[in-house]
Amino acid sequence: MSKVLILAGDAAEDLETMYIKYRLVEAGYEPHVSAPTMRPIKLVVHDFEPGWDTYVERQGRTCPVDLAFADVDPTGYAALVIPGGRAPEFIRVDPEVARIVAHFFAEGKPVGTLCHGPQVPAALGLLRGRRSSGFGPLAPDIEMAGGEYVDGAAVVDENMVSCRGWGDLAEWSRAFLDVLDRAMVAV
Repeated sequence: MSKVLILAGDAAEDLETMYIKYRLVEAGYEPHVSAPTMRPIKLVVHDFEPGWDTYVERQGRTCPVDLAFADVDPTGYAALVIPGGRAPEFIRVDPEVARIVAHFFAEGKPVGTLCHGPQVPAALGLLRGRRSSGFGPLAPDIEMAGGEYVDGAAVVDENMVSCRGWGDLAEWSRAFLDVLDRAMVAV
């Protein structure tokens, strides 16, 4: 069974972490959640309320962690997923995350980003010349990183699949699994 690495941390978006984790299992893959430490991470739920200009945040579930960033050997994984929420904001500065993410881009392995997930490859200079979706207000960040922002539910750019957020999970999952399945056939 091929393994897929999910990079997360406290305040990762609940749906984008748990839905994807179980969708990967359903498709025959073995997901491993990695975070700064082995402590279970606390997920959040972002939602939209009338009268607010931005989203609100509620406490979500707790998610077990399979391995710490420092213990990840990226060569053992077929693909990488970076859920949104606030976690990408702080994990993007972790040198271990830089090491891990750089491997997936250098090797052309499938990389999935959801919502705020593109903050990680953007901070590492890996969106230059690429098309990426993401939470709408990230458009300037993606463009400043040299990418082209695309407002889409399942934007595929070679090995990378991105979306705007949890409302796009069905479309994103189909596209990501298609890219992943094709990559596995090519191996």
